[in-house]
Amino acid sequence: MKPRSQSYVIYVLLFIAIIVLIVFNLNKTNTADTVLSINQLAEQIQQGNISRVVEEENKITVYLKDGITEKTVVKETETTLVNQLLALGVTPDKLTPASGIKIEVKAPSAMAGILNAAFYILPFLLLAGAFFFIFRQAQGSNNAAMSFGKSRARMFTGDHPTTTFADVAGIDESKEELREVVEFLREPQKFLALGARIPKGVLLVGPPGTGKTLLAKAVSGEAGVPFFSISGSEFVEMFVGVGASRVRDLFDQAKRNSPCIVFVDEIDAVGRQRGAGLGGSHDEREQTLNQMLVEMDGFDTDTNIIIMAATNRPDILDPALLRPGRFDRRVVLDRPDVRGREEILKVHIKGKPVDPEVKLAVVAKSTPGFVGADIENLVNEAAILAARRNKKSIGQSEFEESIERVIAGPERKSRLISAEEKRIVAYHEAGHAVVMNSIAEADPVQKVSIIARGMAAGYTLSLPIDDRTLMPRKKMLADMVGLLGGRAAEELAFDDITSGASNDIERVTQLAKTMVTRLGMSAELGPMVYGQKEEMIFLGREISEQRDYSEAVAEKIDKEVRSLVNDAYSKAQAILKQYHAELDAVAQKLLEVETLSKEEFEKIFPPPVPHKNATPVYATSSD
Repeated sequence: MKPRSQSYVIYVLLFIAIIVLIVFNLNKTNTADTVLSINQLAEQIQQGNISRVVEEENKITVYLKDGITEKTVVKETETTLVNQLLALGVTPDKLTPASGIKIEVKAPSAMAGILNAAFYILPFLLLAGAFFFIFRQAQGSNNAAMSFGKSRARMFTGDHPTTTFADVAGIDESKEELREVVEFLREPQKFLALGARIPKGVLLVGPPGTGKTLLAKAVSGEAGVPFFSISGSEFVEMFVGVGASRVRDLFDQAKRNSPCIVFVDEIDAVGRQRGAGLGGSHDEREQTLNQMLVEMDGFDTDTNIIIMAATNRPDILDPALLRPGRFDRRVVLDRPDVRGREEILKVHIKGKPVDPEVKLAVVAKSTPGFVGADIENLVNEAAILAARRNKKSIGQSEFEESIERVIAGPERKSRLISAEEKRIVAYHEAGHAVVMNSIAEADPVQKVSIIARGMAAGYTLSLPIDDRTLMPRKKMLADMVGLLGGRAAEELAFDDITSGASNDIERVTQLAKTMVTRLGMSAELGPMVYGQKEEMIFLGREISEQRDYSEAVAEKIDKEVRSLVNDAYSKAQAILKQYHAELDAVAQKLLEVETLSKEEFEKIFPPPVPHKNATPVYATSSD
């Protein structure tokens, strides 16, 4: 029974007990006025006031001759009623029918005795039941306190798997790595017969949203074994020893359900490198990690338990946790390429009414850098848009709109801006588009809009021709020129500049500094790294930077960064001066229609040079 139901039962029992006691007391109060003593009964019979006497065991009911009044008398148990009345002076003739009195004697009723007994016993039983539930509930609280150190892992049986490898797309290499794990869980003797040992632990590493948890569930679904899922933060509590106790209980449950998979999500919450906490070796988190290290290294070869963990911070995990024998294998889940994104789209549109004319290859190509979670959100946004537009299926326009919603946020058409500011935004976005369209290494422009999205007053969407892993220097310089096209257009078309280019300038400055200090792309400073940085791997966050260079080198770095930014700005200005008429035409069209597609933009300003992939070309040596 649930604790809430137990509380209701207690309250009901207490209420019934109180009602019974109240009724019992009222009954005693009411009957006190109608009770006669045996002496009074004898006197009333002698005076001829009694018409009927009914005897039932020791209880006597007396009816007066007025026909209304009813009295109760309790007689002695050792003798009969007639003998008692004669002993009290009632003459025999007063007891004869001729005197007008009728005496009835009823046989004792078994049910009346039972009810009478229950009437007295029931209140005590109700009170006893109430106390029983109260004590039981208190005992349950004690048990809950004693189970504080138990594992809170959620167990999913493998009888009816909901996720398999068919539900995971875009990470084919990672799935192949884990097929061995599935095969071992299905046929362990195949490996043991050859003396092989399956990896005891598999660490899934990758950016957020790449499908680490989904892949772990798919392994469990394919193998058809129990799956224990727990978060790393659930081990850590403020009480000393609780985390270690939960680790022991988790592994005990896993051994009882072997073969199985134990999945620890966000293991960096408990697996951080030891010695970094304020409490030193007595830190509760470190005690939990120590217990986990002992449990993972204590498995026998025939336990058939595989530990899987996921993190996007492998750089901060304790080396003892990553050594062979604990986490033997590391599976990296990277951002999917265009083919992987198309496969993920196919998975997420299952069961949804998608228009046959939708080209998933085009949608996949329009989403560079998207991970599985982004694509799932994209498909959901497209379905919501189709429902909002009262459509029966999801079309290409909904997918295109959802891409922009995921990248820049929803449109804010209700935002009111003056005609002057609208013209500034039009020239700013037109400047970006014209400059990007004039550089061969820049990404082709896909859309230009002056409708506000998110925090941006307008946006220019450009997409790469192909997915790339390496970033060439020419491509980075082209991006800098394109980012500064908005500020250059404002300076060229108006008598003053605005704060609209603040984010563009910030990105350009950071890109130039990265080229100089991290990528060795400065001819003056050479191929060296300046400054030691602590970064969050896969999260793209810089924690701190330690300068390991002199003030003279710092001055040269500033000079090189300034030179790169100024050169890019000068090139943007030169392009816009060359194509000033096209800039005016694009800005004017934006003021009229607010949004231009790739075809509409290139109709106004055809690309003066064909766009190309900026990947460096192999240079043949010449004698």
